[in-house]
Amino acid sequence: AGLDVKKSEIHGMSQRGGSVTSDVRFGSQVFSPMVPEREADYLVVLAADQVEVNRAALRPGGVLIEPSMIDAAKLGNKKSLNVALLGVLSRYLDFPAEAWREAIASRFPERLREANLQAFELGRQP
Repeated sequence: AGLDVKKSEIHGMSQRGGSVTSDVRFGSQVFSPMVPEREADYLVVLAADQVEVNRAALRPGGVLIEPSMIDAAKLGNKKSLNVALLGVLSRYLDFPAEAWREAIASRFPERLREANLQAFELGRQP
């Protein structure tokens, strides 16, 4: 789509069960991969215990996407929660749904592809 994209990750104590923070910024011109505090348009949190820890990153009026937005009983594979939350995020971003699907399909081996595409569709449901 001709956008400038930058990303960063902070792993902290992730190898010992701690959290990982990843920032993604995109636009016509991006100078830094880090999203300043209170400037994130969207905050995707993969674990309920990380909502309050990370809420300060979200700008006023920003969108919080969290695990409670997904009916876990409908997930074919519990490990696909992250992709289901990506489906929720996709409802807010102006990218074609098919582009999301193609990206997901290209990232997973065949044995995991269908479960992750189903998780994405679950997240896309309002």
